[in-house]
Amino acid sequence: ALGRRCHGQREQEQEREQGSARPPPPEPSLLRFLVCPLSKRPLRYEEATNELINEELGIAYPIIDGIPNMVPEAARMTRKKPPAEGSEQP
Repeated sequence: ALGRRCHGQREQEQEREQGSARPPPPEPSLLRFLVCPLSKRPLRYEEATNELINEELGIAYPIIDGIPNMVPEAARMTRKKPPAEGSEQP
């Protein structure tokens, strides 16, 4: 019975955290060493979206519970669409 009560409390805490509270940022000392697994370039931490951004490739890695998810398949494209070949962009 105790285990069930603890599990319920944990779920409530997670719901509260996901509500108005900001997710915890990754450890600053850790950020200095993290690079994009695709380009091997440094990443920029974006507090507003809680992601690590690779400006060069236009992708963002999510940070879940303070832990960066550096799997390329988990990354989100930050650019709307790559420009079509031959089209001029202003």
